[in-house]
Amino acid sequence: MRILQFIIILSILASCSNSDFDIVIINGTIVDGTGDEPYKSDIGIINDQIIKIGDLSKLSSRRIIDASNLIVSPGFIDSHTHAIRGIFDVPTAESSLLQGVTTLTDGNDGTSPHPIDEHYQKIENTKISPNWAVFVGQGTIREEVMGLDNRDPTTEELSKMELLVQEAMEDGALGISTGLFYVPGSFSSTSEVIALSKIAASYGGIYISHMREEAIDVLKSVNETINIGIEANIPVQITHHKIIGKDNWGLSTETLKLVDNAIKDGIKVSIDQYPYTASQTSIRALIPQWAQAGGRKKLLARIDDPKTRQLIIDGVIERILFDRGGGHPKNIFISKSSWNTSMEGKNLAELCIERNLEPSPYNAAIVVFEIIKGGGASAVYHAINSDDVDKIMQHPMTSVASDGPMTIFGVGSPHPRTYGTFARVLGRYVRERKILTLEEAIRKMTGLPAQILSINRRGLIKEGYYADITILDTATVIDKATFEDPHQYAEGVFAVLVNGVIVVENGLHNGNRPGRVLKGPGYNL
Repeated sequence: MRILQFIIILSILASCSNSDFDIVIINGTIVDGTGDEPYKSDIGIINDQIIKIGDLSKLSSRRIIDASNLIVSPGFIDSHTHAIRGIFDVPTAESSLLQGVTTLTDGNDGTSPHPIDEHYQKIENTKISPNWAVFVGQGTIREEVMGLDNRDPTTEELSKMELLVQEAMEDGALGISTGLFYVPGSFSSTSEVIALSKIAASYGGIYISHMREEAIDVLKSVNETINIGIEANIPVQITHHKIIGKDNWGLSTETLKLVDNAIKDGIKVSIDQYPYTASQTSIRALIPQWAQAGGRKKLLARIDDPKTRQLIIDGVIERILFDRGGGHPKNIFISKSSWNTSMEGKNLAELCIERNLEPSPYNAAIVVFEIIKGGGASAVYHAINSDDVDKIMQHPMTSVASDGPMTIFGVGSPHPRTYGTFARVLGRYVRERKILTLEEAIRKMTGLPAQILSINRRGLIKEGYYADITILDTATVIDKATFEDPHQYAEGVFAVLVNGVIVVENGLHNGNRPGRVLKGPGYNL
C-alpha cells in the first residue's frame, strides 16, 4: 500500500485564539475551477470561508495542511445523484467524499422528495457530511395530483401541479426535473412540461431532464428538451447524456450539433454525464410505458392477460435487441434485488440458464416478468459506446455527474459509478487517455455545475467563497470499483474540506458531518 504523502499539522501556538487563520493550506498547486492554468499559492480559511489566497508564510494558523506535490481544487459538485437512496443510512457518504465530492444533488429523473421543506429539515436533522440540494420532480408532482394515469391533466389538475412546483421552488428547489422515459412522466405532453417549467423559470430555476428517448429517437428528445427551454424561457440540462443501442452509436455527433446550434441562438443548454458504457435503472425500463399505466397492480394484470401479455413480451424483446439490452440478455445484470439477493450480479442470460431456458430475448422477457412479480430489481445495462462517451465528455458544456445512489458498502452489486465517477475521469480520462486536460476536468466538476445550477459562492477557489476543497494526487487518483467488484473506494484523494471542516484526512473519512442544505435561487423570493 502506498504511503500517503501529506500530513495535517497542528500548529504549536501559545494561544489558538491569536491565530490569523483556522486552517492554512500551504505548498499546493491550485486548480481553481475556472479552467485557467494552475498556480502555486497558500489558502487561508476562517470558519467556513476562504479568506486569503497568497503568501501566508508569515501568518499563523490553528491547523496547517501541507499539500506539497498535490493539487488543491474546489470540492466536486455531483449534479445528478439518487443519493436519497442511502443518505440516511450512510450520512457520512464515504463513497462520494473519498473521491472529492462535497455537494450532492437529488430529485433527478422526475422523482423527488416532497414536500421539499420537510425533506430539507430531515437532512439538517440527520447531519450529513456533504452539502445537499434537490430538484422538484415533475413525475412526483404529477403522481400526487393525477396518480399514474395515462392521460392529459384537466385545467384544475394542471393548476394544482403549478402551485406545487411554485411551493417547491419557494422551499429552495434548484429547479424542476423530468423523467420523460419513466411513468408517469412519460404520459406528459410537451406542453404540460412547458407549463410547469415556466413556474420554475420564474424563480430562477433550471430544467433538467432524463429525456423521453436515449436510443433510436434521441434526436427528437434533444429537440424537445431544447424547445422546452425556448418556450419556458428556462435553462435546460440534458442529464446523463448518452447514446443507447448499437444501431444508434455515433449519434452523439448529431446531438451535440443540436446543442451547439441552440447555444449559438442564445439558448442556455448544458449536459451532464457519467464516464461509463453502462447505465443503471429499474428492470421496468424494459417494460413499455403504456403497460405500466395505473401502477403495479394493473401492470401485473396486463402481464397475466393473454391479450396484452404478448404485446408486452414484444416490447421487452425490442428493448433487449435494440435499446438498453445492447442486443442480448447477457448485457443486462441485476444489481439489487431485495426480495431475492441470489440474483444480484447475474445477467438475464444466466438467469435463463438457471431456469433451464435458452438465453433468448423471449425467455429473458419471461424472467423479467418473474422479477417484477417477485418485487422488482434494479439492473445495469451495457449498451453504450466509448466513442460517444468521449465526444460527450469533451463538450465544453458537459459536467461530470454520477447518477448513483448512496450505496451501503457491501450491499448488492451496484453500478461502480457510485464509488468511482470523479476519480475515474481524473485517472483514466485525464491522466491515462488525455481526453481532457486536468484544468478542464476540474472545471467540469466544480465551476461549471455551480454556475449552471446557481449554487452561489461554491465551485471555485476564490476569496469569499465557501471552503469546500479537495486535495488530490494527480499521479495516483483512480477509481477502483468495477462491475465485478463494485464496493471499492476511490484512491488518490488525500484531504477534503466541507464548509471549512476537514472531513477526509490522509485519505480516510474522519467522521465529521458539516454538510449543509443549499437552497435554490427561488428561496429568497
